[in-house]
Amino acid sequence: MPTVTYDGGTVHYHRAGSGPGLVMVHGTGGDAVTNYAHLVPGLADLRTVITPDYAGSGETFDPGGDLTLDLLAGQVAAAFEEPSDLVGFSLGAAVAAKVAAERPELVRRLVLIAGWTHLADSRLELGLRTWARLAATDPESFAAYGPLVAFSPGFVSAAGAKTLMAGEPPRGTVRQIELDLRVDIRDLLPKITAPTLVIGTSQDYLIPVEHARALHAAIPGSEYAELDSGHVVLHERPEEVTALIRDFITRVTNE
Repeated sequence: MPTVTYDGGTVHYHRAGSGPGLVMVHGTGGDAVTNYAHLVPGLADLRTVITPDYAGSGETFDPGGDLTLDLLAGQVAAAFEEPSDLVGFSLGAAVAAKVAAERPELVRRLVLIAGWTHLADSRLELGLRTWARLAATDPESFAAYGPLVAFSPGFVSAAGAKTLMAGEPPRGTVRQIELDLRVDIRDLLPKITAPTLVIGTSQDYLIPVEHARALHAAIPGSEYAELDSGHVVLHERPEEVTALIRDFITRVTNE
């Protein structure tokens, strides 16, 4: 696995395909493999797909203490050197938005999936705090809670709850959720100049879709698409997500 050094620590990432860069940033409690490995083949014919792990995931350096968006954005930006398309899912959407706002020379196009701007309501806070508490204290309940908030009811019923239940929380999950609770990127969003597509998920029980709509409204000139899916749309609707990304990056390229 390729690595790069950032702020004295090692950042691990995967690389596949050829052509201009497409950097894909994972979400809370996931990593480059669990979030994106199944999507990479559908994109690697167009782009060199780069999927970094940030602190708390994989083997990437984690300095301890509270995680910050500054650290995660710096680790992600260190994984690519030339202007690239940038995709972020969930917490990865906040990280990607920060990179796009503060390093505009690195980002050609931006796709933000199932993201949010800040802790805007008590329901969002309740869901995240419950998730963190279960991850820290009750692995069995954590594994059961995951499918309830991560996927739509129909998807869970069809797949079977036991199939979707996770095991032990990945290392760093609690600290990443604690960062979710502190995310506030409202001041950054008007600074984004890259063409942007925001994707919302209409049956999202972790980050309700109203937050993705607010994210879209706060980014000047952004486009918006909504999929009939739960939060983890990368697994629930992988073909549709891949099609949206492919269409957006090629259509903008050809304009």
